Amino acid sequence: MARVRLLTNDEAPPKTRELFEKIENNGATVLNLYRAVGHSPSTISSFIKLGNVLLNHAELPSQIRELAILRIANLAGSEYEWNQHVPIATEVGINSQQIDEIHQWKSSGSFSDEERAVLQYTDEVTIGVAVEDDTFAALQQYLSERSIVELTISIAYWGMIARVLVPLNIELEERSVGSVTDLLGKHKGGA
Repeated sequence: MARVRLLTNDEAPPKTRELFEKIENNGATVLNLYRAVGHSPSTISSFIKLGNVLLNHAELPSQIRELAILRIANLAGSEYEWNQHVPIATEVGINSQQIDEIHQWKSSGSFSDEERAVLQYTDEVTIGVAVEDDTFAALQQYLSERSIVELTISIAYWGMIARVLVPLNIELEERSVGSVTDLLGKHKGGA
């Protein structure tokens, strides 16, 4: 059970209620994560917008982003984040073997050299923040500077989300997100 009340639209402060209604009117799901963060009406809009920008307006390939998110969820023990992103990862082309083996990616033969560079970078940023020069050099072989910055912001953002979900014990919705459209809505601009 969540450690904070998951706000219904009627319970939400006016600005938060408007945001929830906008999300629903766009055909997206108001996540339990949002219903918890909604207790802070001054931050929720920016919180959601950054995620939407990273999902919809980044140069970083969606497969790379979702691989990093799944690894973050694995490292943080964030079942909510894992369950929300497995369908999205599948939708963008991550195969079931990679999903099953992400916890042991270093010994798995399921990942390309590029994916290994991304996973090593994700591990170092998530666990220790600092990154080894060799790790960064390996990543530069595959990603542009813009994509590296977007990957770094993505790791930080979904790491933050895990750090909201896990301590607040946010439970998964009865029906989890099944696609990017469920998450962002039909206009993919989100809130």
